[in-house]
Amino acid sequence: MELVVARIGRAHGIKGEVTVEVRTDEPEARLAPGTVLGTDPPGTGPLTIETGRVHSGRLLLRFAGVSDRSGAEALRNTLLIAEVDPEETPDDPEEYYDHQLIDLDVVTRDGTHIGRITEISHLPYQDLLVVARPGGGEALIPFVEEIVPEIDLTEQRAVIDPPPGLLEEPADAGGDGAEDGRR
Repeated sequence: MELVVARIGRAHGIKGEVTVEVRTDEPEARLAPGTVLGTDPPGTGPLTIETGRVHSGRLLLRFAGVSDRSGAEALRNTLLIAEVDPEETPDDPEEYYDHQLIDLDVVTRDGTHIGRITEISHLPYQDLLVVARPGGGEALIPFVEEIVPEIDLTEQRAVIDPPPGLLEEPADAGGDGAEDGRR
């Protein structure tokens, strides 16, 4: 099974280093020197990590065969993909790989069916569960313990405790306001 572990950012310096947006909770294992990673787009790789270091809070990597700034810039926005055993799980029992969460049923604490997880959106500030609603549309659920207190892989469900308003459909933003006397 393939797992996206990072996205290559800008070139750093003139010797082929690149900044990396880490998308794994295990960068020391997945992005270690000597690791060979697949890429998206596939024609860019595979890439072998030659060196890695942290600079000003950002991970910098250099890949074998990439020794200058133009080579590094050519890799920008490439996704780095690790081959992972589908039975492998993270060391921390409170962490999950995306493939473990996709297709889980989402229910509230009282058992109300909300939908099914179709995607995990990894934003810089927050991971979101993208949930397809049974009647159409989708809900975006922040993947934090306060809102998603339970993941039950055996039962194939995620239990949520949504704050007021999280699951409400947005009000119709169209119209001219005449219905309520506004102009």
